[in-house]
Amino acid sequence: MNTTRLLSIVASVTLVMAVVSATALGHVERSSYWPDPAPDKNVKPAAGGKVPKARSIASALRAKPPGRTRVVCQRASLKKAIRSINSARKKGTVLRPTQGTKTLSAKRAAKLKRINRAFFERCKFKSIQAAISKSRNNDRVVIMPGKYLEPKSRAKPTNDPKCAQYKEESDDGQGAATYRYQANCPNDQNLIYLQGRALTDKPVPFPPRENRRGIPDEGPCIRCNIQIEGSGAKPEDVVIDLAKDTKAKLRGPSEPLKEVGIRVDRADGTVIKNITTAHAAEHGIYIHETDGYLMSHVKFFYNKEYGGLMFASDHGLTADCEGVGHGDSAIYPGGAPDTGEQTTEPRRRVNNTIMRCDIHHNTLGYSGTMGNATRVVNNDFYDNGTAIATDSFYAGGHPGYPQDGATFENNRIYSNNFNSFVPESDVEPKVPVPVGVGIFIAGGNGNEVRGNRIWDNWRRGTMLVNVPDAFSGSSGANSVSHRNRYHNNVMGIAPNGSKLPNGVDFWWDEAPMQEDNCWFDNGTVTTDPQGPLTPSNCDNTSAGVTYGAKFGGELAPCAGSIQSGEYDANTCPWFRTPEKPSSDDGGMGLPVRASGAPRVDLLAGDCRLVGSTLSCNGLLDRP
Repeated sequence: MNTTRLLSIVASVTLVMAVVSATALGHVERSSYWPDPAPDKNVKPAAGGKVPKARSIASALRAKPPGRTRVVCQRASLKKAIRSINSARKKGTVLRPTQGTKTLSAKRAAKLKRINRAFFERCKFKSIQAAISKSRNNDRVVIMPGKYLEPKSRAKPTNDPKCAQYKEESDDGQGAATYRYQANCPNDQNLIYLQGRALTDKPVPFPPRENRRGIPDEGPCIRCNIQIEGSGAKPEDVVIDLAKDTKAKLRGPSEPLKEVGIRVDRADGTVIKNITTAHAAEHGIYIHETDGYLMSHVKFFYNKEYGGLMFASDHGLTADCEGVGHGDSAIYPGGAPDTGEQTTEPRRRVNNTIMRCDIHHNTLGYSGTMGNATRVVNNDFYDNGTAIATDSFYAGGHPGYPQDGATFENNRIYSNNFNSFVPESDVEPKVPVPVGVGIFIAGGNGNEVRGNRIWDNWRRGTMLVNVPDAFSGSSGANSVSHRNRYHNNVMGIAPNGSKLPNGVDFWWDEAPMQEDNCWFDNGTVTTDPQGPLTPSNCDNTSAGVTYGAKFGGELAPCAGSIQSGEYDANTCPWFRTPEKPSSDDGGMGLPVRASGAPRVDLLAGDCRLVGSTLSCNGLLDRP
């Protein structure tokens, strides 16, 4: 076979796939910048520089807290609070399904009732937006139980022509909304908007600066260190709902009215706690260009794209959450700062952490386009199409190419076989991902997958594919899909010891010239290809032996299906639910083997690789 011709064809078709997928895997955003990671000492206490600590709900009633407290309520809020507290005392509540039911102690229940009675007496706001607009640095907004529809925000037109003057001449040609747009038209796209910093006359560079550290038009803090929290016994007691149907069920799809539930914009030190957002056209909670945030005890239900989107933000933690029913992903820390392999700081560090969350029944559980130096630890991902994906697909406004340095550790990743691409699905897919996959790295460097338990994902436990540089405008020729390490994972075995295999444990497209990827200390596993995955030596370069077969049998057909705008399972196997692998053969007909087992012939769709001979039913040249 003419190797040069093969690689040329592979590169050109994969490029088409990358360009098409860029729109799907990364939303268009304003040209964003990473905030200064140092604390802003112009605010007392300083804002940013670290993950903020949540203030206790009781402290909102103290005479001299930092800042002022504003209470939002409805007529029936106190009755709902008491009813929910009584239920939590007798029957318990479920924060995360995998944790089961937990009950309130009698002492805690009595205290929470007293606190809510005091809040109800102090309540002066019916609108969350009104309370936030009145707030300043260090203030708090306490929201009593109820479904908040925010009628004044709902009445504001979306994409109002009067606001078009504030859109930017973006480098992608799609005219993203600027910070000035959001500040001047806060409820055009958002049900609730938190503007953290004042507007200035500083110009925004066009085209955007190559160095994205430091926001060029950043003004002084006006609403930093804000805490927004529900006062109920559980997150579902306070629901921010964007459904047009005001009686829509929380745990099901509904037509949305606005794009974003809560947008937190340049508001360093923000804490959001004990609330639920649902039915946004795009994102439930959107945290943008913010240094220091905490989202804790939050739930996201059936937002069309993302549940929690944390974009170009630093020093962030999302913990104790649940995300269900999203067309893209439940959690998305995209465009994250270069604090990993590409850092200019004295040492590498994590910038966004996701922990103790149940992410289930989404097209994609976690997504991270340029999700650099993020940490995903001790979560449960199940019943998604793909559980976790991180990638280097460029989209407008996303800084940090190429993706690098994420860590996925000590997660339970299982039974991710939900197919949102079938007509009967209650989730409308917004991203083309392969059904039946645990962890998918689509062009990324230096990521570490360690200590996870990955089982019952019918297609693959993990996937690693290359993404070419050309579509991003990068001058590099081979800058992604290097130095990824997979080790100390338990594959195909449930916590109770049952054998529930993945279709294949570790799958790699083995693109030519990929360097230093390695898989080791994972026990007895299935792999595709087998040869390059055998050694624990991480100093290696891929010869691309099996790439042509995977291109012809999978990548090219899927590129064509995605390009046509149709998620056609007859053309692309990604959109077809895989058959459940047998526990007898270790998954998808591939032999179970320990490290060091001999190489076997591989079958990939219409292409068969036998030794060094590639046969693709006439699609490519034969030797």
